Amino acid sequence: MEQPNMSYIQSMSGGDTAFEQKLLDIIKLEYPEERETYISNFTNREFKAAADNVHKLKHKISILGLEKSYGIASDFENNLLEGKTDLSIEFKSILDTITEYLQQI
Repeated sequence: MEQPNMSYIQSMSGGDTAFEQKLLDIIKLEYPEERETYISNFTNREFKAAADNVHKLKHKISILGLEKSYGIASDFENNLLEGKTDLSIEFKSILDTITEYLQQI
């Protein structure tokens, strides 16, 4: 599985490490709550709400350089809108990978 990285953030920052840190701080602040909201909605079979949560999480997936994971998240979002839970295991794995990464940096 691909791993989160700082390449996109670094390309946006133009070498401004303060900007990079600020963006990371925002992600670290918002991500856990967004993840928990998604889990709650998915567990409660609120698939439209869960799709909205996936949509928000896709932005963080993209910022963390996870291109293939972004594609999976997009497909999963569409599945949820149709009431299908295909790709839920793959999406959970993406979230777990991001959680680990954010705890390490």
